[in-house]
Amino acid sequence: MPLSMVRPGQRVRIAEIRGGRGLIGKFTHMGFYPGVEIEVISNRPGPLIVSRGGVKLGLGYGMANRILVSLIP
Repeated sequence: MPLSMVRPGQRVRIAEIRGGRGLIGKFTHMGFYPGVEIEVISNRPGPLIVSRGGVKLGLGYGMANRILVSLIP
Protein backbone atom coordinates (compact mmCIF):
# COMPACT_ATOMS: atom_id res chain seq x y z
CA MET A 1 0.00 0.00 0.00
CA PRO A 2 1.23 3.56 -0.58
CA LEU A 3 2.62 5.44 2.42
CA SER A 4 0.02 8.16 1.82
CA MET A 5 -2.73 5.76 3.01
CA VAL A 6 -1.17 4.95 6.41
CA ARG A 7 -2.80 6.40 9.52
CA PRO A 8 -0.87 8.41 12.12
CA GLY A 9 0.68 6.25 14.83
CA GLN A 10 1.07 3.18 12.61
CA ARG A 11 4.46 1.56 12.06
CA VAL A 12 5.29 0.29 8.60
CA ARG A 13 8.17 -1.29 6.72
CA ILE A 14 9.27 0.22 3.41
CA ALA A 15 8.80 -2.39 0.68
CA GLU A 16 9.67 -0.39 -2.44
CA ILE A 17 10.40 3.14 -3.60
CA ARG A 18 9.10 3.86 -7.10
CA GLY A 19 11.06 6.58 -8.76
CA GLY A 20 14.18 7.44 -10.65
CA ARG A 21 17.74 7.17 -9.43
CA GLY A 22 17.65 10.71 -8.07
CA LEU A 23 14.62 10.15 -5.85
CA ILE A 24 15.79 6.72 -4.67
CA GLY A 25 19.26 8.12 -3.96
CA LYS A 26 17.81 11.03 -1.99
CA PHE A 27 15.76 8.73 0.24
CA THR A 28 18.63 6.26 0.66
CA HIS A 29 20.99 9.05 1.71
CA MET A 30 18.50 10.01 4.44
CA GLY A 31 18.21 6.39 5.65
CA PHE A 32 14.84 5.59 4.07
CA TYR A 33 15.13 2.46 1.89
CA PRO A 34 13.42 -0.95 1.52
CA GLY A 35 13.41 -2.94 4.77
CA VAL A 36 13.51 0.11 7.06
CA GLU A 37 10.77 0.52 9.66
CA ILE A 38 9.19 3.96 10.02
CA GLU A 39 6.30 5.49 11.95
CA VAL A 40 3.76 7.88 10.50
CA ILE A 41 3.51 10.91 12.78
CA SER A 42 1.01 13.01 10.83
CA ASN A 43 -1.10 12.41 7.74
CA ARG A 44 -3.33 15.49 7.44
CA PRO A 45 -3.73 17.97 4.66
CA GLY A 46 -0.24 19.24 4.05
CA PRO A 47 2.96 17.23 4.35
CA LEU A 48 2.93 13.66 5.61
CA ILE A 49 5.43 13.41 8.48
CA VAL A 50 7.30 10.18 9.20
CA SER A 51 9.92 9.29 11.79
CA ARG A 52 12.82 6.85 11.86
CA GLY A 53 15.20 6.71 14.79
CA GLY A 54 14.56 10.28 15.85
CA VAL A 55 14.80 11.65 12.32
CA LYS A 56 11.59 13.25 11.07
CA LEU A 57 10.89 13.79 7.41
CA GLY A 58 8.05 15.71 5.77
CA LEU A 59 6.83 14.35 2.43
CA GLY A 60 4.40 15.73 -0.10
CA TYR A 61 1.46 13.57 -1.16
CA GLY A 62 3.06 12.75 -4.54
CA MET A 63 6.28 11.50 -2.94
CA ALA A 64 4.38 9.51 -0.31
CA ASN A 65 2.47 7.76 -3.11
CA ARG A 66 5.76 6.52 -4.57
CA ILE A 67 6.75 4.72 -1.35
CA LEU A 68 5.10 1.33 -0.96
CA VAL A 69 4.94 -0.07 2.56
CA SER A 70 3.61 -3.02 4.55
CA LEU A 71 2.03 -2.71 7.99
CA ILE A 72 3.87 -4.03 11.03
CA PRO A 73 1.47 -5.84 13.37
